Amino acid sequence: MMKAQEKLSENNNDFVSSEQKAKSSVARKTAKTENLKNSEKSEKSEVVEKIVRLARKERLSYDDFIYVCQQARKKIGLKKPRKEKRLPQILSEAELKKFFQVISDCGNLQHEIMLKLLFFTAVRVGELVKIKVSDIDFNQCKIFIEEGKGRKDRYILFPNNFRLVLQSHLRANPKNKYLFETTRYTAFTPRRVQQIVKEYREIAEIEQKVHPHLFRHQMITYLTSQGLSDSQIQLISGHESKKSLEIYQHLSLKNVEQSYQDAVRDFRF
Repeated sequence: MMKAQEKLSENNNDFVSSEQKAKSSVARKTAKTENLKNSEKSEKSEVVEKIVRLARKERLSYDDFIYVCQQARKKIGLKKPRKEKRLPQILSEAELKKFFQVISDCGNLQHEIMLKLLFFTAVRVGELVKIKVSDIDFNQCKIFIEEGKGRKDRYILFPNNFRLVLQSHLRANPKNKYLFETTRYTAFTPRRVQQIVKEYREIAEIEQKVHPHLFRHQMITYLTSQGLSDSQIQLISGHESKKSLEIYQHLSLKNVEQSYQDAVRDFRF
C-alpha cells in the first residue's frame, strides 16, 4: 500500500514537473517574441530619428518631404503589397429563396421590391438609394445611374417581367421623387438599407453575413453561370477593368440587353 502511494506521489510530481516545464517553455517563447518586437521597434525608432534630423537640417517643407519620400521609395524599389483578393461569399439557392420568402411574409412591399431590384440589377446600394422616378425608362427596362462609382454615368437593366411591379409601386406612391422613399418622404440612406437587410437575415436565421453588396455578387455569379461573358457582365454591372478596356470599348449596352433578359426571364425566388 505504501509503495503504491509512493509511486502515485512520484507520478504526481512528474506531472507537476512536466506542466511547469511546459509553462516555462511558453513563457520563454513569449519573452523571446516580445524582445524581438521591441528590438525591431527600437531599430525603426533610430531610423525615424535619423530622417527627422536630416529633414530639419535641410529645412524641408511638407511638400518637399513628401517628394523626397516618394523619390526614395522609387529608387529603393519599394512597392505597396497587393491585397489578397478573396472570393465573394454568396448565399445558396435555398438561402436566397428563404431570405426573400421572409421578406414577403413580413408584408413590407416596398422592402421586397427594393431588395429584389438590388438583386436583379446588381446595382450598388449607394446608387440604388439615389434612383429618381425620372431615371426609369420603362419602355426599354433600364435605369439611368447618375454619377455612380467613379462619378460615372451609366444605365442598368431590370427584367421585363419586373416592369409592372415597379409601375404598380409608383402608382401607389404617385408623389415620389425617388423610386424608394422613407415614411418621411426622403430617400433611403445606404446605412438604412444595410439595417433592413440585416433585420431580414436575422428573421430568416441565416448564419452567413448578408449585406446589400452580397446581392451584387449573387447576380453577377448567376449571370456568369448563365453563360454571359465577362465583357457583357462588365457593362451590366458597371465594373471597370483596365485590362479589358480594349474589349469593352467595342461593346454597348444594347449588345447585351437580350442576353440579360434571357438570363433573368425564368429566375424565381
